[in-house]
Amino acid sequence: MNRFSLALHFVRRELHERYRGSFTGFGWAFLQPLLQLAIYAFVFVQIFKARIPGAGAPGYVPFLVVGLWPWIAFSDAILRSTTALQDNSALIGKVAVPREILVFAPCAAGFMLHLAGFIVILLVLALTGQGIRIQGIPFAILMYLPMFLYAYGAALCFAALQVFVRDLVQILGQLLTLMMFAAPIFYDRSNLPDRYQGWLDLNPFTGFVEAYRFLLLGHGNFGWGALGLVLAIAVISYLVGSWLFRRLDPHFEDFL
Repeated sequence: MNRFSLALHFVRRELHERYRGSFTGFGWAFLQPLLQLAIYAFVFVQIFKARIPGAGAPGYVPFLVVGLWPWIAFSDAILRSTTALQDNSALIGKVAVPREILVFAPCAAGFMLHLAGFIVILLVLALTGQGIRIQGIPFAILMYLPMFLYAYGAALCFAALQVFVRDLVQILGQLLTLMMFAAPIFYDRSNLPDRYQGWLDLNPFTGFVEAYRFLLLGHGNFGWGALGLVLAIAVISYLVGSWLFRRLDPHFEDFL
């Protein structure tokens, strides 16, 4: 079995494991985001009365959705992939399988499921007149490729380190929460004082959030320079993660 077929096998296994025993099966991948959308719309719009400043600004619900759902895909993929080697320790000792595929499978499965849910939400928002630019959806889907590469590189790094530092996943959960609030997901860049706005660019995920809002809502600015930075972040993440994973790979069995 070649590496592609092997990776596809493990992705299928991951998808099956996630929804085994679920009443709706894969249908939950579509029902869950719709339920979350209804909850966020009620809480943020009806209770908190959240608004985006500026004339012609998008409504808060599409503004939040376009930034939050890619983050959910990104963070969920990293957290699930971080324990992939530990979760498959018995398999590693018995079968000669490329270890990076064990990390790839939960990362890819998570992105596939969350992307499907994201598309469903975007179509619902577009059909209900929430200002989603239909022509931007294909480009937004393409943006998931560098975001996946970024997440996969980070997952390789953290999965390798998790073998030796078993409480890394708990620390990582807190760091990802901090990273989420340090990106303009729940707020717009213009909500911050001018002297603090530049700090957002230190968060690697900021570029992805602003890219999705530009493509799907026509909000903000996103040019070729910003696109180049996003692609560079993705490639660097993958190269660093792959290098570290290969360096630590020979020692995995001793600690698992």
